[in-house]
Amino acid sequence: MEKRSKNQRTNVKNKKQTKNNKNKVNTKNNQKKKMSIWKKTVLLLLLIIIVAGGVFAYKVHKNGGGVSGMLATVVGQNEETRKNMSEIKFLILGISTDQENVELTDTIMVASYNPKTQKATLLSIPRDTYTGNNTARATAYEKINALYSRKHRPDETLAAVNKITGLDIQYYVVVKTEALIKLVDVIGGVKFNVPIDMDYDDVTQDLHIHLKAGEQLLDGDKAEQVVRFRHNNDGTSFPASYGDNDIGRMRTQRDFIMEVVKQTAKPSNIFKIGQILEVAKENVITNIDFDTAKDYIPYIVEFDTSNLITESLPGTAPDWRKTNNVSIFVYDKQKTAQLVQQIFIDRDNPESTEQNTEGTSGESSNETAIKVEVLNGSSSTQALQKAVKQLEEAGYNVTSQGNTNTTSKTVIINKQNIDENELIKVKETIGVGSISNSQSSSSKVDLSVVLGKDYE
Repeated sequence: MEKRSKNQRTNVKNKKQTKNNKNKVNTKNNQKKKMSIWKKTVLLLLLIIIVAGGVFAYKVHKNGGGVSGMLATVVGQNEETRKNMSEIKFLILGISTDQENVELTDTIMVASYNPKTQKATLLSIPRDTYTGNNTARATAYEKINALYSRKHRPDETLAAVNKITGLDIQYYVVVKTEALIKLVDVIGGVKFNVPIDMDYDDVTQDLHIHLKAGEQLLDGDKAEQVVRFRHNNDGTSFPASYGDNDIGRMRTQRDFIMEVVKQTAKPSNIFKIGQILEVAKENVITNIDFDTAKDYIPYIVEFDTSNLITESLPGTAPDWRKTNNVSIFVYDKQKTAQLVQQIFIDRDNPESTEQNTEGTSGESSNETAIKVEVLNGSSSTQALQKAVKQLEEAGYNVTSQGNTNTTSKTVIINKQNIDENELIKVKETIGVGSISNSQSSSSKVDLSVVLGKDYE
């Protein structure tokens, strides 16, 4: 091959250099174009996010703001949604599944919640409540806690509760023991004030309860122990001021359930919603459809437990020797009707409340006739003295006072079917307290006020 001259080689080199320079220029131009397109894309995305975020924030604000407003917006609600919502009532059945082929309802409650007024009610039904017609021939299968175990049909228990209360409850929620255990573990435990030392063992159910009194963080296993405890191995139970045996257990269950609801609804648990829903899917049976439930969820997170009324079904436990050697609870039809009227029907009706106040006579309208005992669970002598003084200055007859087990929450206990309005007056007088019902014909007082550490 003929060798190229020096000039020819130089020309070729210059051409290559020129081509390379053009390629670099083109590359830079392309990069600039791409960068320009990318910037425009980013700006467009930012604009969309800002606009969408602004719209979302506006909707959250219109829906009340905070976690509640955010949840309401996420599920597609607007400011009119709550106005058109009605109170929801449902039956809660807590099922023990630790014995094979036996599923007894250890917890039976009627719950109601009104998102407009942010008021709620829990009515406990004793598990031994008799549903038959002849107490002299009573059988264990006629107890209300046995109805579900027959055919695993919650509608039968629902029908029995509707007959007892006179309410028309449409919904039920069946919660297996595993649900409580897993939920408590998912949310990192629940802080709860265990009312007394608990020491109980039942090898047939593989149930072992060993807890010390006082506020503590309970995991799922300890949570099950708390809600299932009724009495100790030596036969002792909750103090009379708290409500012994089943009455005490129902009160503890109500208090614990409210703590679970309150602590589950904390903003920090929003990111655990997937795990919570999975627990519910596996261990909860309900006829409440999602479209109905989702409307109430945003407002439940803002619920204040001081707006909760807790009661238990009034009645007596007759001598087992007169009821075919079966321990049963016989509800009082007249007192039950009065109680249901007060806590479910008249609760959100100011006109009914006023009429009840005007129409009340005797001890309910005469404050001096109402006998009150004050039990100090706050560990403060000054608190006891202050509460007694407040009640006496308000016209109540404080017939006894003393100490009881330390507790975090103040409770006003209705002992003699005192009118609901009077209980509210007592709460307003001392400035704190939840209302509970533990009627006893043998009680020497009308009301018991158990002071907790929340009383100042």
